[in-house]
Amino acid sequence: MTDRIRMQTPLVEMDGDEMTRVIWTKVKELLVEPFVELRTEYYDLGLPERERTRDAVTTEAAEAVRKLGVGVKCATITPNEERREEYGLSEMYRSPNGTIRAIIGGTVFRAPILAKGIVPYIPTWRKPITIARHAYGDIYRNTETIAPEGSTAEIVVRTKDGAESRAPIHSFDGTAGIVQGVHNTDDSIAAFARSCMAYAVDTRQDLWFGAKDTISKTYDRKFRDIFREIWDAEYAEKFAELGIEYFYTLIDDIVARVIRSEGGFIWACKNYDGDVMSDMVATAYGSLAMMSSVLVSPDGVYEYEAAHGTVQKHYTKHMNGEPTSTNSVATIYAWAGALRKRGELDGLERLAGFGALLEAACVRTIEDGIMTGDLYALSRADSKRQVGTEAFLRAVAERLRALA
Repeated sequence: MTDRIRMQTPLVEMDGDEMTRVIWTKVKELLVEPFVELRTEYYDLGLPERERTRDAVTTEAAEAVRKLGVGVKCATITPNEERREEYGLSEMYRSPNGTIRAIIGGTVFRAPILAKGIVPYIPTWRKPITIARHAYGDIYRNTETIAPEGSTAEIVVRTKDGAESRAPIHSFDGTAGIVQGVHNTDDSIAAFARSCMAYAVDTRQDLWFGAKDTISKTYDRKFRDIFREIWDAEYAEKFAELGIEYFYTLIDDIVARVIRSEGGFIWACKNYDGDVMSDMVATAYGSLAMMSSVLVSPDGVYEYEAAHGTVQKHYTKHMNGEPTSTNSVATIYAWAGALRKRGELDGLERLAGFGALLEAACVRTIEDGIMTGDLYALSRADSKRQVGTEAFLRAVAERLRALA
């Protein structure tokens, strides 16, 4: 590529924490900036900056993504008590992803990144399983509290005209306890259903959805009913024309069916289910770092992210001057997806094509036998070698230059 690709509209860049923050800088330096005249609106979502701004920076970043239409996000820490003490935080801030998803709305689609030689742990899985995760509500927007011994907890709903209804939760006789309140909205569930069904139509894949409405007869039942109403009214004929299926059953039955399946479908999950099951699917296909992830809002906003944590153990080694072999594939795919979508939205074919080339260079590197330690342990390639964090990125850059 003789000249760098020009961008028209900036994309929102959200930096993160620990080892993924180190990788973030290297991906830009080695794989993006030599090829693209990068334009971004930068937000630092690392814990020190979130503490300095009392997490206002996260909200600002999400609003910027809504405005510009495309964002790319590094992995970030959601602090627990230990992390609060480690970083000297004034509070345990909410999940940045939860905050961003609440503002943007939509659904998170996560799919495994496949490469020859990396064989799934589940022998029957021959095709990708795409996780469609509802990106609003449930425990990610919860309210929770301690219930002292002898206290009584209730759900109270007050209508706009002041009328109240109450439902008992538990009387804490003889012991203290804990209480958690979660919510969702009809509009958010409907947007989730439509985005899943539209994605199924676009990709011509079956759509599976599971909840626990036998136990949660109001909360989970609402999900089931809204999905069915929208499918009946808007998508049943489209699905039939394409020969694809919408299938609902209990979440535990879905899990059993997924394990026995060959893959090749979309698995729609409530927020917490999607959080957990996307990691299970990613690991079973090879690695948590081998998963693409994009949040798609109903009004066409896209936020790409690395679908894993901040790799704390590797960061400790890095800070101690020890070598690391950290998988950067998900971070590379986040940048590739964001640049491709920015190019598509702005009508810039070279930029969109570059995103596809970056993904291809990444997979080709692995299939050529050059990989980080997590994949080296899994790969069945005849000739393979384990390389360090930066060496892998440089190998991808070499192949990217050849393709470009």
